[in-house]
Amino acid sequence: MSGDSAAVLLAERRPDGVAVLTLNDPARRNAMSDEMTAAWKAAIAELRADAGLRCVVVTGAGSAFSSGGVLSWLADTNAVAVPPLRDRMLEYYRTWLAIRALEVPTIAAVNGHAVGAGLCLALACDLRYAAGDAKLLAPFTALGLHPGMAATWLFPEAAGLPLAREMLLAGRVLTGAEAAENGLVNRAVPRADVLDEALAVAARIAAQAPIATRLTKVALSGGGHGDMESALRWESLAQPVTMASRDMLEGLAAQREKRTPEFTGE
Repeated sequence: MSGDSAAVLLAERRPDGVAVLTLNDPARRNAMSDEMTAAWKAAIAELRADAGLRCVVVTGAGSAFSSGGVLSWLADTNAVAVPPLRDRMLEYYRTWLAIRALEVPTIAAVNGHAVGAGLCLALACDLRYAAGDAKLLAPFTALGLHPGMAATWLFPEAAGLPLAREMLLAGRVLTGAEAAENGLVNRAVPRADVLDEALAVAARIAAQAPIATRLTKVALSGGGHGDMESALRWESLAQPVTMASRDMLEGLAAQREKRTPEFTGE
């Protein structure tokens, strides 16, 4: 993967199996425009077909992660009938949230403000590392809007209903540091260190056994299993799959020989 400096989305594929997607429209604070949405759709399709992919990091160029939807576009929708608008919104939501369906772990490096749909994109990732001074907010109702982009699912999943209600109903704004304290992000770090922190975690993920990692992501998706018995039934199938892999033999050999394992995904 490669990125054009003039593109609204930069895609970099690193040798260790980590891909970095950078929302690249800093003049508009990385608003999720139609152009960026189309580029995102193509990039996710390319990643889905990448057999060597181990982890994906999403970040923003400039001072913001993403300011969310384009407000001028929202104003233009006022005269559009509900059925076609519903179809358009579903396509928009599903395009951006397709990152959630990737088989590999995903990380949001929230380098700056994450607003509305932009914050939802971060919440759709498996892990989140934020600048301590970033602002995280979802001002849907302040704009006269019902929340979108699966906000009413993603917020409770990430941090529970009390915080979801406070942010979506009362418009609470969190700093990255407060978001870490409340579980909305995994950790807050100085702004200059956000991408490096995310890439360090991505490198650790990429070094793990790919089959085991992908199956574990499936097990934890959607908030995890509904009960312990469901977890046991899944694990009693998924763990034997990894037991039959060459990677398990490599992992055991590396531990025995006190060296770093070299997993191939086989």
